[in-house]
Formats: sequence, structure tokens, C-alpha cells
Amino acid sequence: MMSEALQMNNTLVDVVSQESGSGKKTQFSIGDLAKEFDITLRTLRFYEDKGLINPKREGMNRVYSRRDRARLKLVIMGKSVGFSLAEIREMLDLYDLRDGQVTQLRVALSRFEGQIETLQKQRDDIDQAIGELSRTVDIVSGILKQKEAEEAE
Repeated sequence: MMSEALQMNNTLVDVVSQESGSGKKTQFSIGDLAKEFDITLRTLRFYEDKGLINPKREGMNRVYSRRDRARLKLVIMGKSVGFSLAEIREMLDLYDLRDGQVTQLRVALSRFEGQIETLQKQRDDIDQAIGELSRTVDIVSGILKQKEAEEAE
């Protein structure tokens, strides 16, 4: 995705907004996005309150642009890999600077590498916990078989 951003000389949000997922549609209702991303209306309103997306208003209705949809997609992707909403907001705000992407890409790359390290550490911790728990299951299973055999005698 980053190589796409470099080749197109656009912001990451612009690249995501041009993906085929939204077809040729340029405006979306709150229901459209909730259904597409399998999230609640409340979640969308929460992201709006946090300034992560900024739909236009037509009367009482929210009207989301392709850019809002792209930002929402990046929010959801960021959350899925463990970034906080504050971290996601900082990165999205950097993309809006449009400074030729150098600052944006440096910050994003640093954050992504840091998150990879965090996730690898978590995976190592989980693997260790699974190993210890598996050994405990083997021990308890052996004790249980022994007790059941004693009862059967």
C-alpha cells in the first residue's frame, strides 16, 4: 500500500479512497458505511465525535464522502492491528498536512515498525503461555488418568 502511495504521489487516504471497494459511488449514508464495514451507527457517530471522520450534513442526515470512507477504512485497519484511536488520529492528521508525504511516510513507517515489534512480542508471549499451558494440561491429564485407574481398581 505504501508503494502505491509513493507511485501515485497522493496521500494514503487518497489512495484508499480510490480503491475499487466503493465503486464509482461518491457519497455514502451512515447506513451504507455501517453495513459495508460491519460496524454500528453508534461507532460511526463516535468516530465522528473523535474527529476521525467528518461527514457533511444534509438536514439531519450525515453524508460521507469517498475520503470519509477511506479514513474510516484506515481507522478500522489501524484498530485491527492494535493502534489506539489517538494514534490513528495523529497519523490521519499527518496525512492531511500534504507536505509531499515525507513527514507522513516517516512517521507512519516508524509507527508501523513499532507496532510490528509490539505484535511480535505479544505473539512470543502468547506462544510461551500456550507452551506452559500445554505442559500443564499434559501433567493434569496424566494425574487424572492415574486417579481414574486407581478408582477403577
